[in-house]
Amino acid sequence: MADIKHKSAGTMQKGNYVVIDGVASIVTDVKISRPGKHGHAKVNLTAVGMLDDKKRNIVVPGHDNLEVPIIEKKNAQVLSVTGETCNVMEMETYETFDLKIPGELKGQVAEGQTVVYWSILNDRVLKQIKNEGE
Repeated sequence: MADIKHKSAGTMQKGNYVVIDGVASIVTDVKISRPGKHGHAKVNLTAVGMLDDKKRNIVVPGHDNLEVPIIEKKNAQVLSVTGETCNVMEMETYETFDLKIPGELKGQVAEGQTVVYWSILNDRVLKQIKNEGE
């Protein structure tokens, strides 16, 4: 189910998405060591989890392929709001499910609104409220 593509570790840059320990993360720092006499260049990646904000670090050879999550941005209509969650209906498949309302959107989500959510690996994250005409 998880949508993943692969990208060479040596081509990673700050701001890229990467999967570390099964968690979708955003690269915050990349250090590339020079290859030794008989070795390969090593890539030291530091990344922060997109959903849990935990810092993760890996060191891999520069020619290794890393998993990169494919993030789908989709629209949904809010059916109801209960506390910190809202029940939404996906606009294309008409599937209904609950989304946690992030702190910056608390008190702004209301029934009937269209929201944008990201589908990352097996998680769905509410990202923004769409305004009329968007």
